[in-house]
Amino acid sequence: MNETIQDGLPQPRRNWAMAVIALGMTMAVLDGAIANVALPTIAGDLHLNPASSIWVVNAFQLAMTISLLAFSSLGDLWGYKKVYVLGLIMFTVTSLVCALSDSFITLVIARGLQGFSAAAITSVNTALLRVIFPTRYLARGMGINGLIIAVAAAAGPTVAAAILAVANWPWLFAINVPIGLVAFMMSLKFLPQNPVKVQGGHFDVSSAVMNVLTFGLLICVIDGFAHDIHWYSLVPGFVVMVIIGWFFIKRQENQAYPLLPIDLMHSRIFSLSLLTSVFSFIAQMLALVSIPFFFQRVLYLSEVATGLLLTPWPLATMIAAPLAGRLMDRFNAGLLGAIGLFIFGTALFLLAIMPAQPSHMDIIWRMFLGGIGFGLFITPNNSTIIASAPKERSGGASGMLGMARLLGQTIGAAFVAVIFATFPGHGMRYALIFAAIIAVVSAIISGLRIKGKVKN
Repeated sequence: MNETIQDGLPQPRRNWAMAVIALGMTMAVLDGAIANVALPTIAGDLHLNPASSIWVVNAFQLAMTISLLAFSSLGDLWGYKKVYVLGLIMFTVTSLVCALSDSFITLVIARGLQGFSAAAITSVNTALLRVIFPTRYLARGMGINGLIIAVAAAAGPTVAAAILAVANWPWLFAINVPIGLVAFMMSLKFLPQNPVKVQGGHFDVSSAVMNVLTFGLLICVIDGFAHDIHWYSLVPGFVVMVIIGWFFIKRQENQAYPLLPIDLMHSRIFSLSLLTSVFSFIAQMLALVSIPFFFQRVLYLSEVATGLLLTPWPLATMIAAPLAGRLMDRFNAGLLGAIGLFIFGTALFLLAIMPAQPSHMDIIWRMFLGGIGFGLFITPNNSTIIASAPKERSGGASGMLGMARLLGQTIGAAFVAVIFATFPGHGMRYALIFAAIIAVVSAIISGLRIKGKVKN
């Protein structure tokens, strides 16, 4: 079906289209972290040192970050379905190449190409939701999408451990092949064509190059800072990034359809929502990285116990994210986001101040509370970002949403490394306290969007 639709898809096609989105996003999000668990095994099989093996993860993350805005721009120009389907094809093929790789170079190149593929899927994901769901049900669609992302991110280590328990590391990537083929076939039938395309626009290659250099250098500087590289070695990269970034932004101001949608930032609601997203994902990554270390090295829990005690978070998010979508019909999104982030921050602080010998129930209810808080925030915030942009700019808004998540997670991971190095022995607790503070700051920023207590 290639017809253009006006306000969402009818049932049951809407559910099938959402299933396609779920499959694609699950693969893209899972593969962002699933390789972490297998890094020691991969390093041993390919005769790598630990430092080199990190590039199996970094290549994916870097490629995804530098290409996200470019693919979101292509979504506005070509149509969201074309970009999404292209991403599915690329992801399936590159996953197969990853599985068949027998050298470090081949695997890193394949992971980089896989990162580009994930960027294509992620960049237009939320823009497609705006086409799939009728306007009155958009918040619910965002809630389901937030649920998928949260569960996939949290379940990454568990899924990886389950696969590695019965198979070798190439199967971490090979499992994507049948899933990708199913998602591709379903996408052709059920995904709608983009009804709002930019007329007369063209892809700005110069902006794309400057985007790659700006965000690539930014990620490299942050990563260098996190790994305790001397600051004077990072200064040249930072200076070059600032110079290129300045020219990049100035160029965007003169574009009718900019790669980096600076014009959307003129909207107070859009910019505050985006800032809220960046800060919240900083807090999330601080928590997701530090909590396993905290459980194992401070509370002396086993790996199995750690995995089980992490589960309440995604389970709570599964409950809260769809619920938040329904609550948006009655309550202001800024208010819901502020409440959710305050609950999230409170849960992180309560985790940090736990006694030396907490019971499993002491941990479970705090993790559940954190998942509830994050779930209440994510749906209203994402819905606001997409809904506050014009329909013809949904691709750009979707790309900015993805960039906010990636930048927040990158900065959060860097903060964890710095805190652990600065406070040996106490870094895990301090990282959680810092995460709680950042979450409260996010709640305050979200609260600035409140215009009324209740929507009529």
